[in-house]
Amino acid sequence: MIALAGVVAVGTIGYVVLGFAWLDALYQTVTTVATVGFREVEPLSNTGKVFTIALILVGVGTTLYAFGVLMETLIEGRLQDLLGRRRMNRTIAEMHDHVIICGWGRVGRSIAEDLGAGGRPVVVVDLAPERVEACPLPCLLGDATEDETLEQAGIARARALVAAVDSDAANLFVTINARALNPGLFIVSRVRSDSNEDKLRRVGADRVVNPQAIGGARMAAFVLQPNVAEFVDVVMHDRNLEFRLEELVVPPGSALDGATLRDARLRDQTGAMVLALRDEAGAFTTNPTPESAIRAGQVLIAIGTGDQLCALEAILRD
Repeated sequence: MIALAGVVAVGTIGYVVLGFAWLDALYQTVTTVATVGFREVEPLSNTGKVFTIALILVGVGTTLYAFGVLMETLIEGRLQDLLGRRRMNRTIAEMHDHVIICGWGRVGRSIAEDLGAGGRPVVVVDLAPERVEACPLPCLLGDATEDETLEQAGIARARALVAAVDSDAANLFVTINARALNPGLFIVSRVRSDSNEDKLRRVGADRVVNPQAIGGARMAAFVLQPNVAEFVDVVMHDRNLEFRLEELVVPPGSALDGATLRDARLRDQTGAMVLALRDEAGAFTTNPTPESAIRAGQVLIAIGTGDQLCALEAILRD
């Protein structure tokens, strides 16, 4: 369409140079490239005839090609795909605090399912067209190791990124680029080889996960302590269960900053139970005593119903 508009513009300007009025020049150009040819608006000199011949050769071919492509697009249904892709890009451009999942394989699909159950918006990036077409979530076709692709996925506005590509090398590049584009991003990276875990941490991954190792440990836990393993599994992943585990950050300026768990009386006020405290250095205090102090910046690991956990979060932010 741009080429066709260019031909019409060049033809109109050419006829104006040959002495035509602007409207007459446009009319002469359109009738020429459209192969209608009602009449010549003005008598043509030899130069005008040469120009018209050139316009016919270029313009008619461009017109036929443009309309051929347009009909092909309409017939094959590609126009709907293009419009759908534009809508998808607009949707992604409006997303904030979302999670970018790089890789739509079995691991990526499992992650997206759990994140969706938790109400977290997700954007998927994958190289395979057939995977992108089958993805029910906002999805981009592209290479996640390239900055442009991550920027299209809204990495500057994202809350977290999961590098779940099947290759450790690809996950390494994704992590490096993601950390450079958004230094405050929380990055979880998949790893297949134990020897690459330290490399991924060094380049900026906040957490490195080996699905095979975790799967083996989980199976062993079901053998050794099946009830404990199933309880933790249900509490962490079953959204239909009334009780669940949650992590809550103590914000700066909280009224509970400096108070002990005994003084805070969180269990009495909310019904939620604090199972562990984690300080800003990353150290855990499991099964904290009543004398354990609450500090701003700490993370409270608590268990309770949805209402109880909401009440606990409200007290922390009061």
